[in-house]
Amino acid sequence: MTTVGEVMTTNPIVAQVPGSRNEVLRTMVKHNLTGLPVVRRNDGTLAGIITRQDIFSKPGEDQAAMIMNRDPPVIGPKDPVEKAAKIFSELKTRHLPVVENRKLVGILTPTDLLAVVEKKSLEGPVEKVIMSPCVPIYQEATLAVASITLSVSKSSALPVLDELGHLVGILTDRDIFNKAYIDGSVAVAELGLVNEREEWSWEGLKNVMKLWYEVSKVELPGVPVKDIMIPNPITVFKKTAISEAARIMRKNDFGQLPVRDAKDNLLAMIYDHDVISILAENEE
Repeated sequence: MTTVGEVMTTNPIVAQVPGSRNEVLRTMVKHNLTGLPVVRRNDGTLAGIITRQDIFSKPGEDQAAMIMNRDPPVIGPKDPVEKAAKIFSELKTRHLPVVENRKLVGILTPTDLLAVVEKKSLEGPVEKVIMSPCVPIYQEATLAVASITLSVSKSSALPVLDELGHLVGILTDRDIFNKAYIDGSVAVAELGLVNEREEWSWEGLKNVMKLWYEVSKVELPGVPVKDIMIPNPITVFKKTAISEAARIMRKNDFGQLPVRDAKDNLLAMIYDHDVISILAENEE
């Protein structure tokens, strides 16, 4: 039995309460993260978890305690990975705090479990675990349309099609904002990073760029999706082994893959949550 403690990240980067939103954002930017467990300053016990999405949903709130999820799902280091996979699959969370005696001892993500799926050499086809929606978009659609499509469909990635319906690319929410169509100096100033350049990376700043779009209501430019999509994406077929899909995702740090049918047409999108759900089927 593989336990959570064997695959989790130990000594994770954390946010603290009391604390401010900007402190959390600075930590996210500095370490290029999209979510953080939150611990209490006085005793280090787990207080909650805060993600980029939590901050987006409350752009006017300044205190981390008012933004964070106070009752996140948790797991223990001795629990089997199958239990973690079930939590990820059912709740679609991306950060699972690992707690022992109320103390945070690690953090687990779906990516950590991809290696387990790969190692177990699970040979069932990916079509067996496809559960997430697939919402394609036309390559000539504008970024504004893509952004709304992502939001309304609650998707994190859109396969891009040409005028003949052929798959020509993939677009994720991060791709839209990675093009830095907003002046990064605005976010830098607001985050108090002006004098801390050596402590943050532009890659990290991209993780929170969407917040500044939404807070400042900056309009996305009318450029077409094809100008920023990732062209010729890596794909899998519906009969590809689940373990092979896990290997591709882990190796390339992908959260999703387009799925083709036997005629090479787009069939679906498969996400890391879908892939690791195969482990949940084996939970005792």
